Amino acid sequence: MKRLAVFLAASVMASVCVATAVTIEVTLVEAKVSKADGYAKLYDANQGHVGYVFGGEDFKASKPYVKELVSPKGVNPLRDNVADHIHHHGLMFAVAIDGVDFWSETRKCGRQIQRDISEVWQLSPRFVLLPGIKTPLEWTKPDGTTVVATEKRTIQMNDGVGATLMTWRTQLSPPDGKDSIKITGSHYFGLGMRFVQSMDNASTFAFADPNAKSEAVRGDEKLTPSEWAACTGKVDGNTVTVAMFDHPANSRPVLWFTMSRPFSYLSATIDLHRKALVVKAGEKLDVRYGAAVWDGEPGRDRIEAAYKEWLEPSGLDLPPIPAGKTGPGRFGP
Repeated sequence: MKRLAVFLAASVMASVCVATAVTIEVTLVEAKVSKADGYAKLYDANQGHVGYVFGGEDFKASKPYVKELVSPKGVNPLRDNVADHIHHHGLMFAVAIDGVDFWSETRKCGRQIQRDISEVWQLSPRFVLLPGIKTPLEWTKPDGTTVVATEKRTIQMNDGVGATLMTWRTQLSPPDGKDSIKITGSHYFGLGMRFVQSMDNASTFAFADPNAKSEAVRGDEKLTPSEWAACTGKVDGNTVTVAMFDHPANSRPVLWFTMSRPFSYLSATIDLHRKALVVKAGEKLDVRYGAAVWDGEPGRDRIEAAYKEWLEPSGLDLPPIPAGKTGPGRFGP
């Protein structure tokens, strides 16, 4: 982390622009984004970080995803490249569009192709300059060229107290020249995370509403309406708690898909298996979710406080910091 001075300008008075230069000291945390390696590593002020994979020599997935959601003590609860479900990649977003399945990864499934990536910065209310990335994607048929939908995706680090906290935002629209898209999916389609093997058959779930009524879907699989959901388990002997947050501005309220047997999984879903969503030209499916990881068991009150703080305006969006000016935050080759 580094500390640096930032100059802010303010405009006031209806038709009169008054520029006031204010110097404040902020904490700048590290970000490493390499287009060549297809990897972005975004840190926060607690020494936690998020690792986002979108390419590289060994990249074989059909979609970019978060591979690492690392706690302040260095624990990553996410699992990748799972033999029993090869399409399970850490924290990933996928649905079906116009009959094309983007969740699974077979020859008949669609692909999410990232076309670019840019680095963004956000000044938190605690004066921490936090990194993020914005990236446009094309959702294509299996041929990799026929575009089914387009997406604007944002991965943004947040200033979580005692936790590693990030926001995932997806804005999904019909491509140019297409009147609409129809979004469907299984009961677990959405923003899902697969947990490490040590959490299988041994994790517990909690919800913002302790009296929330869960709907049994299949075996141990359930759907639960609530503002947030949390999963607690052990990773390499260390207890961790992972939570996901819903946002009230989302196109649809969330139904949390949970299962702990035979493996542990948590997903933010929007009832697509019962209610298809049609997005017309000029419109978008707009969803944002928070994902946080604590070392230990923070308890319901701390999770609720973190959720409410996450809902507050997160700070001031800033343009990219020029490479070479601050040290961290520069693009790789």
